[in-house]
Amino acid sequence: MATGKIAVNRITNASIYIDGNALLGRAEEVKLPDVQAVMTEHKALGMVGKIELPAGMDKLEGEIKWNAFYPEVAEMIGNPFKSVSLQVRANVESYGAEGRTAENALVTLLTIQFKKNPLGTFKQHENAEFSSAFSATYVKQVIDGKEVLELDYMANIFRVNGVDVLDTFRINIGS
Repeated sequence: MATGKIAVNRITNASIYIDGNALLGRAEEVKLPDVQAVMTEHKALGMVGKIELPAGMDKLEGEIKWNAFYPEVAEMIGNPFKSVSLQVRANVESYGAEGRTAENALVTLLTIQFKKNPLGTFKQHENAEFSSAFSATYVKQVIDGKEVLELDYMANIFRVNGVDVLDTFRINIGS
């Protein structure tokens, strides 16, 4: 019997840690930053059209939506001048025609500063809402022990699949 060639990966849950402290069951949702290039337009005589070229990387912003107010979390995230370590751990399930074929750990490590700390949104007969926004200066994502991406704004490091994308840039600017 031939098996299909379609492979499906699914992530349906995750856990977060701040400075190594497990916050299992306290966060309802985590929005990790988008790694996005800042693009600038280039146009010139003789070109039939305009193009966009990368000019650097955009800021890294994310958000955690808490499912209630937790004093210990408020203490960890209350100081916008202090960086904290955020770790998001997920289980990637792979499926094929024969069912689940693999499970791999997806780990995202970030250095962040919280910039918005919720005092809450309260509605009658509804759970209060608390969302904390953050900025990141460092992100590293690893799946099954293999580095997918590492971006460190304070050290001018940008690696994709272990390849140093900014090696020549750092040499050229003397850093």
